[in-house]
Amino acid sequence: MMSAAASLGMILQWDVDNGLSMIDKFVHSTEDYVKAGSLLAIGIVNSGVKNEFDPALALLSEHVDNQKSATIRMSAILSLGYAYAGTNRRDIADLILPVFEDTAASMEVLSHASLALGLTFTSSCDGEIAQAIMTVLIEKDETTLTSPYARFLYLGLGLLFLGKQGAADLTLEAVKTLPGVAGQSATLTVEICAYAGTGNVLKVQRMIHVCSDHLEENNAHQAIAALGISLIGMGEELGSEMCLRVFDHLLQYGEPVIRRAVPLALGLLSVSNPRIQVMDTLSKLSHDHDADVAQSAILGLGFIGAGSNNARAAGMLRALAQYYYKEANHLFVVRIAQGLLHMGKGTISLSPFHSDKMLMSGVGVGGLLIVLYSCLDLKNLLLSKAHYLLYSLCCSMFPRMLMTLDEDLKPLAVPVRVGQAVDVVGQAGKPKTITGFQTHTTPVLLGSSDRAELATDDYIPVTSLLEGFVILKPNPNAPPPSTKK
Repeated sequence: MMSAAASLGMILQWDVDNGLSMIDKFVHSTEDYVKAGSLLAIGIVNSGVKNEFDPALALLSEHVDNQKSATIRMSAILSLGYAYAGTNRRDIADLILPVFEDTAASMEVLSHASLALGLTFTSSCDGEIAQAIMTVLIEKDETTLTSPYARFLYLGLGLLFLGKQGAADLTLEAVKTLPGVAGQSATLTVEICAYAGTGNVLKVQRMIHVCSDHLEENNAHQAIAALGISLIGMGEELGSEMCLRVFDHLLQYGEPVIRRAVPLALGLLSVSNPRIQVMDTLSKLSHDHDADVAQSAILGLGFIGAGSNNARAAGMLRALAQYYYKEANHLFVVRIAQGLLHMGKGTISLSPFHSDKMLMSGVGVGGLLIVLYSCLDLKNLLLSKAHYLLYSLCCSMFPRMLMTLDEDLKPLAVPVRVGQAVDVVGQAGKPKTITGFQTHTTPVLLGSSDRAELATDDYIPVTSLLEGFVILKPNPNAPPPSTKK
């Protein structure tokens, strides 16, 4: 019931005015799960939308310290994280920080508070929030930190330093004092987040070194290291190719805990980019005798095909649905992967990179990491009570179409050439930036390796990159339209 109510938010995403009026009737439900789902839907609808009236804050703030129902409290806290992801707003921190001081708060509530603050203050290096999360980690004993939800405390801390490299050094030293596997997991999480998308070879080497240890027990941190390889290396093409070779070795020689994480790491490495080589590897792993590896591989297929409507991936998933028709958990995961593949009927991407893959969206990476961390323990999280964490993907969703607007922000249909992007760095003159192009009229869908350029001289784009929403202004030097006799 909770997911059903929250799914309304996905259907009405970004439509704040109409969405909130449709969700409102469920907010007053007497059933806790329906109410919790509707609170999540409020955050999902407001995700990535700036609104001067702050409807999400007004509707959710009263539920943050709800002592009667932990489910409602967790939904309200996480929903605030979705709605204000990347905004660095102090009033959100002031609202959520007291949760860490609540001695009665369970590990689930604390982990949700950590995720919400991590999303809201992504890449901010906020010392006060880092201190609050560290205090909780130090106060909890080693047994409590073995909870499947403890990983989200580390992740919330890591998101504060996403992509900030050396700025996380002080926190890294503090985290290393934590005992046992918890300390190793927290250290690796903060480290991989700090170097996300940088392609830092030394850090990739360190992750490979962690994966190379053959540990029979206390090895949960190795799964995080496997994810870290793709998180650090996914920033550029060459790094991605090298990571694929590393994962081949890990699949052959790694321990079971690493084999379960590799399909997810492959999904992160080429998210919304259905590469044939990755797809074939995941297809092979989706029939693995280890149920966890198979489920991770099926989800990985969903991630690499997310929003692409790829026919080959769709065929694989249909075959898997028939193959696993008696296995409830496998079938659930297949349906999720199919939903990801046809996301927004093929108009939405999960890729965190934009501006011709030169810039990385911290909020987008944060949403992906929450879901991938949940997938590291499918049995106790996504296939149990925490299925709603899949909605964290709302932070990573973005339309993958190119829309052109005039100076009054009204839609403008112009011809554009869309083709395979060509790397022209360092080439002299004005080389062609695309190859094998077709001419379309905007709006037009762009694939992960596509690039667009204007096919008319009548307009000049305000930006040098044609993707997302582009404003065009009339070209004063355009040749007059030829008059045919």
